[in-house]
Amino acid sequence: LSSDVCSSDLRRCYRSPMNPAVNLVLVGPMGAGKTSIGKSIAAALNREFFRFSVGGLTDVAEIKGHRRTYVGAMPGKLIQAFKSVGVSNPVVLIDEIDKLGRGHQGDPSSALLEVLDPSQNGTFLDHYLDVPVDLSKVLFLCTANDTSTIPGPLLDRMEVVRLSGYVLDEKVQIARRYLEPAARKQMGMQGAHLSLTDEAVEELIRWYCREAGVRNLQKHIEKICRCAQGRAQAAGGGGGRGGAHLDLRHRGGRRGRGGGGRGDRKSVV
Repeated sequence: LSSDVCSSDLRRCYRSPMNPAVNLVLVGPMGAGKTSIGKSIAAALNREFFRFSVGGLTDVAEIKGHRRTYVGAMPGKLIQAFKSVGVSNPVVLIDEIDKLGRGHQGDPSSALLEVLDPSQNGTFLDHYLDVPVDLSKVLFLCTANDTSTIPGPLLDRMEVVRLSGYVLDEKVQIARRYLEPAARKQMGMQGAHLSLTDEAVEELIRWYCREAGVRNLQKHIEKICRCAQGRAQAAGGGGGRGGAHLDLRHRGGRRGRGGGGRGDRKSVV
């Protein structure tokens, strides 16, 4: 996935007077790592990263700020991003842009037109500051699950990068390199408490985590680690050291969709 994005699209992220950057929208299934790719792009460009979600947003003031005549007025999310990161050229990730709402307080998708248009965002006007703000140095990334719900004028100002799901081998490597170590660290587990083989991970992915992303796989691995940690604490008198050992490995046979018997599950020792 990273090679598909970084080879051609990341080069266009650099801003120059002759070649303004393209606003990218990463479209893919849930758990495919769209937010992680945005963080990686910011790290590759050596820029600060700021993320905010617009899922269910119905108030234009969240984008353009409140006028100071109102009690409790605040600037918009973009001005808050500048305040948070402390630089004028961050990478701003607008999450869940396909789930924008619309209410009696305006249409946020129309307010984002000025933000994402390179010919207009150089003089972006926040209602709270009431002075033009230059957004031309900001690199905007958006994430979405489906482009059909994004308004046409807004989608026209972005370039779509479609991310496919992970295959079995990729999920196994992600689980072994990132998900399992993170779950062990979160549970405070030692290596002797849990033994999880590649065959067991493959069976877990094949029969329990068939979705395109890895979010459900992460939940299952954390559940396994909690089970191992609980047994270790019960056997060791709550100390968490020594105690029981949980060994998960593939046992012969296939588990069908209809339920196929308990003998086909992984062995617990």
